[in-house]
Amino acid sequence: MTERAWVAVVSAEHTERAVAGGFVQLNHGKRYGVARLQRGDGFAIYSPTERYLGKQPLRMFTALGFVADDAPHQAEPMSMGARGIVRPWRRRIAFLDVRRVSVQDVDLELTRAPNWGYQLRRGLVPLEPNDFEKLQSVMSIS
Repeated sequence: MTERAWVAVVSAEHTERAVAGGFVQLNHGKRYGVARLQRGDGFAIYSPTERYLGKQPLRMFTALGFVADDAPHQAEPMSMGARGIVRPWRRRIAFLDVRRVSVQDVDLELTRAPNWGYQLRRGLVPLEPNDFEKLQSVMSIS
């Protein structure tokens, strides 16, 4: 069982890029979010929408893995659209082979509180290790 876990809010489209590259960057590449992570932490991604700034709700957990490095690193410069060219801070994530799961299909401590989604506006919040284990059980393909 993992001792610490996190849930990040990332569109499903951006999650696919992160899983393919084995990394995560948060809050438009800022360092402070990824600096909180430690090697071995459980890491879940919740996608409120399919696309960044999309209006159509998705509300699914779309990726799951473990932090696989010891410190944040800066990636090569990239275009962030209106934000210009940035060198985003990233962390390596060992993503698991999982399927998407609707937030309604899993009973989590995270979602029991009224207005639970409000805290997710920060982009990264602690996740109870038991919630991470439940997600791993429900989302695992193998």
